[in-house]
Amino acid sequence: MDIPQFGLGTYQMDDLDECATAVETAVDVGYRHIDTAQGYENEAAVGDGIARADVDREDLFVASKIDTESLAYDDVLESTRESARKLGADSIDLMYVHWPIQTYDPEATLPALDELVDEGVIDRIGLSNFRPDQLEDAIDRLDAPVYAHQVEMHPMLPQDELHELAVEHDHRLVAYCPIARNQVADVPEIREVAEKHDATPAQVSLAWLMQKENVTAIPKAASPDHITENYAALDVELDADDVDAIDGIEDRHRIVDFEEAPWNHG
Repeated sequence: MDIPQFGLGTYQMDDLDECATAVETAVDVGYRHIDTAQGYENEAAVGDGIARADVDREDLFVASKIDTESLAYDDVLESTRESARKLGADSIDLMYVHWPIQTYDPEATLPALDELVDEGVIDRIGLSNFRPDQLEDAIDRLDAPVYAHQVEMHPMLPQDELHELAVEHDHRLVAYCPIARNQVADVPEIREVAEKHDATPAQVSLAWLMQKENVTAIPKAASPDHITENYAALDVELDADDVDAIDGIEDRHRIVDFEEAPWNHG
């Protein structure tokens, strides 16, 4: 199946029982896309939640990410096979390189991903947090297509250049931190649009993302109320004036930033 336009993020779901319950709840609410990572240390809990949900596995799209310390050729192969075991999956729908830092070496990392596709361990290759030049270099090197690029994306970080590349190369741009850890609730333009639609600022931010070509949003949520509230963003239809108002927000900043991040180098 293709990647759904909306999914559940599981970052910092360290309580494994809570994580499994959140995944089960999300699937029962209607989510069909679950996102995790080796570095979250909750892949097994995600697998448990999927197993408990009343939906066939083939009707779900599950993505994970290779840790930055496991990007050498052999480590990519070994760690990804272990991720599949933890997730209880014959194959992983989408496997990302989490960050192009530390042990990332395009000459070793990317051929290992191609091998995993050839072996059927993963169905698709994803990249995450790549600069535009790194993204285009990886696209050129890989035999398999880049299916998705996951980055922080929200109204204060619209990622225009990476979005243009996603449309040009026909891959999905998957937005993490899509509500900017709820900072969108403090933005006047978003609050005004939310009042107009009888929606929450978070729902408006998610709807704004999902109205963009080739964009998928994966908000993190643990409580049933939050999971259900986010899902209702699918019913929010913004008009051109709403989109223009949000596009015109002047505040621009990142939530996730650190010295080694790719955009701080090169």
